[in-house]
Amino acid sequence: MDRLTLMQTFVAVAEAEGFAPAARRLGVSPPVVTRSIVALEEHLGARLLERTTRRVRVTEAGLRYLNDCKRLLTEVEDVEAAVTGAHGKPRGLLGVTASVMFGRLFVGPVLVDFLAKYPDVTARALLVDQVVDLIDEGLDVAVRIAHLTDSTLTAAKVGAVRRITCAAPSYLKKQGTPKTPRELADHNCFVFSTERAAPPWDYRHGGRSLSFRPPPKLLVNSSEVGIDAAVAGAGITRALSYMVAGHVQAGRLRVILEDYEIEPLPIHVVYREGRRAPARVRAFVDFAVGRLRADAALGLSFVSRRQD
Repeated sequence: MDRLTLMQTFVAVAEAEGFAPAARRLGVSPPVVTRSIVALEEHLGARLLERTTRRVRVTEAGLRYLNDCKRLLTEVEDVEAAVTGAHGKPRGLLGVTASVMFGRLFVGPVLVDFLAKYPDVTARALLVDQVVDLIDEGLDVAVRIAHLTDSTLTAAKVGAVRRITCAAPSYLKKQGTPKTPRELADHNCFVFSTERAAPPWDYRHGGRSLSFRPPPKLLVNSSEVGIDAAVAGAGITRALSYMVAGHVQAGRLRVILEDYEIEPLPIHVVYREGRRAPARVRAFVDFAVGRLRADAALGLSFVSRRQD
């Protein structure tokens, strides 16, 4: 069996975490998959997979090999696409990543419409609240809300978001409106964090940076929970503007401490290989950039200032 087929088989087993599901994915019998993995491990002189009665796990050596396999298989696919002329027509598997909430609200709908327009393209979407390496994960495109540091990626800015503090008008009427970040200590604050400790809420005023760590009434790893609590009139939360734009526009939430906001965060669509990217990648980037730039919720003025 040729080397590329062995790599494809290994990737299938590693991703499916089993020989039988990998065989179904590849359209071959489980014994064929088993023999392929044994042959590959013998050729490499290393154990790539740990087998148990319930699950197959990738070893440390296998993980390194898995990342290299994904990268090489993607490069082979792109080379073949260039030779066969597929760069002129979008086709094949497209991998896209974004944060969970942004992906659900914005990237998912864009991706569904793109797939309807290009029937020869299939897609894999990885929505996680962390930055992932496109090459390691075998992905093509990422939508990132951050100041970019990776100069090896091609980027197109599509918008920006503010980090805003907000509460329901009913809560502010009953408990009063904080005029400075330190006054948040007297209020119920719903704080988002993936850690056990509450992170500081950063502000800026009069050219000075301020950092205040509000005592959380509730510390939760889901920003939606804090937003829902604020909408219900239970307290104050802090979120990116796109997350609460609809609530602000509808009057369910009011933005506070606007004079203390720090600089907005840019939103970029980033991808590998620039002009050498496959047709499916270039087509999706063009499609997504156009749609996201036209979305008012990703502009700084959508969450209007001065709600009073």
